Amino acid sequence: MSSSGASSAAQTAHTSSTDEDLSKPLWKHVSRFDKDPKGGGNVRWQCNFCSKSFSSSYTRVRAHLLKIAGQGIGPCSKVKASDLLAMQRFEEECKEIMKQNAPKKVPLPPSSSTGSLGCTSMFVAPSYDLKKRKTSGNVSALEKAFNMAARDQLHAEIARMFYSGGLPFHLARNPYYASSYTFAANNALSGLLQPIRDTWREKGVSIVSDGWSDSQRRPLINFMAVSEGRAMFLKAIDCSGETKDKHFIANLLKEVINEVGHDKVVQVVTDNAPNCKAAGQLIEAQFPSIFWTPCVVHTLNLALKNICAAKNVEVNQIVYGECSWISDIAGDVMLVKNFIMNHSMRLAIFNDFNSLKLLSVAETRFASVIVMLKRFKLLKQGLQSMVISDKWNCYRDDDVGKAKFVKEKVLDDIWWDSIDYILSFTSPMYDMLRECDTDKPCLHLVYDMWDTMIEKVKTAIYRKEAKRKEEESSFYEVVQEILFDRWNKSNTSLHCLAHSLNPRYYSEEWLSAGSNRVPPHKDTEIYAERVKCLKRYFPNSADRTKANVEFAHFSMKSGLFNDVDSINDRATSEPHDWWAVHVASLSLDEPDLEAVVFTDDVDDDIGDEATDIVSNE
Repeated sequence: MSSSGASSAAQTAHTSSTDEDLSKPLWKHVSRFDKDPKGGGNVRWQCNFCSKSFSSSYTRVRAHLLKIAGQGIGPCSKVKASDLLAMQRFEEECKEIMKQNAPKKVPLPPSSSTGSLGCTSMFVAPSYDLKKRKTSGNVSALEKAFNMAARDQLHAEIARMFYSGGLPFHLARNPYYASSYTFAANNALSGLLQPIRDTWREKGVSIVSDGWSDSQRRPLINFMAVSEGRAMFLKAIDCSGETKDKHFIANLLKEVINEVGHDKVVQVVTDNAPNCKAAGQLIEAQFPSIFWTPCVVHTLNLALKNICAAKNVEVNQIVYGECSWISDIAGDVMLVKNFIMNHSMRLAIFNDFNSLKLLSVAETRFASVIVMLKRFKLLKQGLQSMVISDKWNCYRDDDVGKAKFVKEKVLDDIWWDSIDYILSFTSPMYDMLRECDTDKPCLHLVYDMWDTMIEKVKTAIYRKEAKRKEEESSFYEVVQEILFDRWNKSNTSLHCLAHSLNPRYYSEEWLSAGSNRVPPHKDTEIYAERVKCLKRYFPNSADRTKANVEFAHFSMKSGLFNDVDSINDRATSEPHDWWAVHVASLSLDEPDLEAVVFTDDVDDDIGDEATDIVSNE
C-alpha cells in the first residue's frame, strides 16, 4: 500500500457520510463478515494481508495491522514497513479530518469582553476586538454598581445554550425556567454535596460501577459513590476503542478509589461478568481493606434467567428437561402480546376490555419474564372477555391460525394454572430482588435473605407437587442447585461479617422463628469467612485478638453487652440504631467495621436497564 493510496483513501473517508469510516479507518484493510454469534460487539473478519480469520472488535483489528503488542492478538507478519507507515499516515489524516469536522464553539461576545469577573469571556474569539465605551476608568461607576459585565456574560451563556441546543426561544417564557435561575441565584449551592462526603469517613462508602450505552451507542462505564442509601454520581468514562479487560476496569476503579480515599471505601460493587470479578480481585490485592462485591440484584436476575429461560445445550440438559416448560409458557405469553400489539385493530379491541396496558419489557430489565407474567395475570379477565366477544369474532384477520391459538391459550385454565405456579415459586426470588433493589442498606440482611428465600421456594414447589418435606422433588433439586450455585459465586466474606454483626440474629425471637436457625457465631461457614475479614481489617495480631475478644462478648451477650436494654433491643432495633446506642469505644466500632453495618449492598444497574460490561476477549 502506497502513501498516495492512503491519501486518496483518506479523501474518500472525508466524503463518507458515516463517522465509522473516519474513527475506525483500518476496517478497509480487512474483510468483514457477520457478527460473532456469541454476542457482544465482536465481528468476524479476515485480514487482507495474511488472510487469517479472527473474531474481535476494531481494537484488535488495529493492533493486528499496526503490530501493537499486548492487545490479545498477534501482529500481521505480511504487513511491510511501507504498508505500516502508510496506514499510520492514513490514521493521522482521518483524525485530522474528524478534528476539522468537529463542532466548533461559535464566538458569542457579550457587550464587554472583560469585566468584574477579572477574566475574558469564554465566548470571545482571541482575535475579536470589542469596542468599549469611553469611560473615566476601565469600568464605569454605573457598570460597577449594577455588575454589568457579569450580567452580559450570563446572557451570553444562556444564549449559547439556546443556540447550540436548538432550543425554542419560547422556553424562556416558561415560569419554571425563570424560577430555576432565581433559586440558584438566591441560594449558596457551592457546597451542596460536601455534607454527604463528610460522612464517608465514619459511615463508609461503596463504589458502584456499571457499563451502559448512550443514545449514540458509545460504551460508557459510570461510577457512583453510595453511602446510607444516598448515591452521588462521580464520573462516566467513554470506553470507545478500548478492550474492557480486567486490567482496564481495575485501573478505572483504582482512580476512583484514590479520588474518594481508599480508607473510606468499604467495597466496590460491579456485576458478575468474569472480567469484573477478575478486576475486583486485583483491587482486593492492592487494597486489603476493600472488598469486591457482586451485585445481589444482578445475581438474582441471572438465577431467574437460568430457571425461566433455560438453554438447550449439552451441558445443561438436566436443567432444560426440568425447566423448559417455563420457557414455553413465557413464549406463549410473548406470542399473545405481540399478536395483539402488532395490529391497531386488535389493540383497539384489547383496550375496550382492559384498563391496564400490555407491557413492552426491555430484555435488560431485571426479571423481565416475571414482570410480564404478573401483568398477564392482572389482565386475565379482560383477555378472556375479549376473545369471546362479538368484536373479536367479527374481526377478520389474515392469520387465522394465530388468532385461534391466542383464543385457545387465553381460555385454557391449565395454561393459567401454569402461570400461577411460575409466579408462586419465583415470587420469593422476585420479592428479594425488589427489596435489594432499593436505597435501603441491606448488606447485613443478604445472607439471611438467601436462606429464607430458598426455603420459601421449596415450600411453594412442594405445595404444588403435594409432597412432604422429606420427599424428593427433581424439579426443586434443579432449582435449588441453580440458586446455590449463584449464591456461592456471589457470597463474600463481607456478607458473612455483616451477618455476624447484626444483633437481631442473636435474639431469641429470631432464633425461635425457625427450627434450623443458629446464631452466626455457631455457623461454620460464617465463622470461616468472618475470620478472613478480621485478618484483613486487623493485620496486627494484638489488635485482632482484642477484636475477637470483643466479638465473643458481643455474641455471648456478656461483658459490656450484658445490659438488659442491649439484649432486649437486639430483636427490635435496626442494627444502625443498636450499634449507635449500645456500643462505646471498641475495636468492633472502628470505622471500617462500623461501615459494614451501615453499608448498602447496592444495585449497580441503576434504573434497572443498564447494559453489562462485556469483555471483548
